[in-house]
Amino acid sequence: MLTVICNEPRLLTTLESPIPERRPGETLIRIKRVGVCGTDLHIFTGNQPYLEYPRVMGHEFSGIVEASEEGSEEGSALVPGDVVYVMPYISCGTCIACRQGKTNCCSRIQVLGVHCDGAFTEYLSVAHQFIHKAVGVTLDQAAMIEFLSIGAHAVRRSNLQAGQRTLVVGTGPIGMAAAIFAGLRGAQVTVLDTRDDRLDFCRKHLNIHAAVKIGDGDKDALADLTDGDFYDVVFDATGNARAMERGFEFIAHGGTYVMISVVRDTITFSDPEFHKREATLMGSRNATVEDFRYVEQCLRDGLIPDQALNTHRIPLNEVASRFSTLLDPQQGVVKAIIEC
Repeated sequence: MLTVICNEPRLLTTLESPIPERRPGETLIRIKRVGVCGTDLHIFTGNQPYLEYPRVMGHEFSGIVEASEEGSEEGSALVPGDVVYVMPYISCGTCIACRQGKTNCCSRIQVLGVHCDGAFTEYLSVAHQFIHKAVGVTLDQAAMIEFLSIGAHAVRRSNLQAGQRTLVVGTGPIGMAAAIFAGLRGAQVTVLDTRDDRLDFCRKHLNIHAAVKIGDGDKDALADLTDGDFYDVVFDATGNARAMERGFEFIAHGGTYVMISVVRDTITFSDPEFHKREATLMGSRNATVEDFRYVEQCLRDGLIPDQALNTHRIPLNEVASRFSTLLDPQQGVVKAIIEC
């Protein structure tokens, strides 16, 4: 089978490797679609904090069951030909987080494509409990469930209410996902970014209230949009430490700040400013089964502009030669999907 390996930052190699053997308790999947995530781009550029090279990237994927046995969600059988998607957060099931149902932040988590090899390949064997039948959604849509679920989880975690003012800082795919699900909750959504093309995309496709470009006067513009109150909930999806620190300035009194981003740096903030607001600070990591199923339902209901989000496609055999182009802002990439 064809496999693409990231040997070291900015070096991808395509090679033939054996089809993996399906072990007991696993299902062999023939991979059909793989979404390219910001995490993959960070691995490629050498900025992912939880990774060792070499690594087969890819954790947003869908495919067809090649071989299986009894098992999977709620004990149902997976049979050859089933269309499936995978929850790539391989959790232990026994740690303190897992015992509370927070498998997304398992203390021994192994994320496919990050801690262990992932889906930039043609076949992968995965434990049944992390595989879900894709019901009423296409292969493309199924491959987008994971990144959308990260945004859905952050919004659910924030306890955002209808009518509240919400700011999403950073309009990559995860930030867009947060904006989508904040909007579905009835919030008034503003997005903030440096890129005109991303802001224009949000205006056109995401039904937002306002889009503000980062630069001189941006804080004044956010103040004007909120009558000086700023935002009930602020989501950071920038992956930039300085931006994450600046986001504290945009929290309303009594508001909440949700950091979806993860960076290698230490984040600092002014305690008096934080304290006087009685602000709530949250980290949001990955997603849960509940989030995945909610996103799948939203896709079935036509509530997500998935076709607009999928701006680029690359065949697996061209990934090594074309992957670096996805980093070029001039390409206007929102979500690229690899076809196997």
